[in-house]
Amino acid sequence: MGAFFRHFDEIDWAVESTAATPAELIEAARATGARRKRIVTGEAGFFMNLSEMPAGFTVPLHAHDHDELLVVLAGGCTMLGGGPTLAADDAVAIGAHHEYGFCCGPDGMRFLTIRTGEASVTLTG
Repeated sequence: MGAFFRHFDEIDWAVESTAATPAELIEAARATGARRKRIVTGEAGFFMNLSEMPAGFTVPLHAHDHDELLVVLAGGCTMLGGGPTLAADDAVAIGAHHEYGFCCGPDGMRFLTIRTGEASVTLTG
């Protein structure tokens, strides 16, 4: 299998155009400056994105077809539907097909999304 090394500065910010992400989410991200880097894209069975979202950016209720782990690096968010607020160094494991969404706090949010498969997005709300 080997080891796969990725250097952050050598990875471009993603230009979304996949069928897996609804067009309205892509446009909302572009309009507000939200962005992500696809750091690991299947190497050794892992997928990992680093995302940056501005203050108040809302990711609407949605679900993925793979389990995922979100790790907040900076800033934070409040989960939609009366869920908890997450801050830097907090994490949440989300099972496949579980509906969730969040609103970024006053400092925005920088976070990692880690999965064991390339996930599709289904808007549910």
